[in-house]
Amino acid sequence: MRINKYLAHRGYSTRTGADLLIEKGRVTINGRVAKLGEKILETDIVKVAPKNVKAKKAEVGASDSEAFIYLAYHKPRGEETGIIPKGNIPEGVFPVGRLDKDSSGLLILTNDGRITDRLLNPKNIHDKEYEVEVDKQVSGFFLRTLEHGVVIEGYKTKPCQATKIDDHKFRIILTEGKKHQIRRMCAALGFQVRSLKRVRILNILLDNLPPRNTRFIDGKTKEEFLNKLGLPT
Repeated sequence: MRINKYLAHRGYSTRTGADLLIEKGRVTINGRVAKLGEKILETDIVKVAPKNVKAKKAEVGASDSEAFIYLAYHKPRGEETGIIPKGNIPEGVFPVGRLDKDSSGLLILTNDGRITDRLLNPKNIHDKEYEVEVDKQVSGFFLRTLEHGVVIEGYKTKPCQATKIDDHKFRIILTEGKKHQIRRMCAALGFQVRSLKRVRILNILLDNLPPRNTRFIDGKTKEEFLNKLGLPT
């Protein structure tokens, strides 16, 4: 696979953007600076140095996480994941994963493309927690059925945790992320989702972060987050 295609698939940038990163000397393959048009193997180690950090730094073993940026962002309902207002958001960061337009809550923004596959690949088990409001009364039977798995279009969802908040709200913790999964699970049981908010990804909490605002993920929280993804801190 060509290096620019690989970087695009990993979420670093578009293919054109990847070529620019290579031209600026910010990409290394197995510790050496990459060249335009190079092809890589699955066993190759590819690194991208953050903006204003030379690729040579990666060659001498400096900690990648020191220069990478990690942000918690509160996406409001009605906003497209791919159209996040720039505001005070640093240049070069992108959302890891998505929330549909009608959902709100936590997104992680970063310039660290390493975490994309580690966080989103279905083979990796990572908790994501949501608060959901539905149009009917939440019962114990409904919650237990969610927990044991629901068949949606021939696929049975993995076991999860579901707890009641009030008569029409519940909290659910998933370890997978099928498209519109919670909405489809509820619909299969005769419920319609009125609102859906993601409140946690791994150890990163939404907390009281206002809509359209960001919070830096740093210190012990960042270390724990990267450790859970199997990345050096």
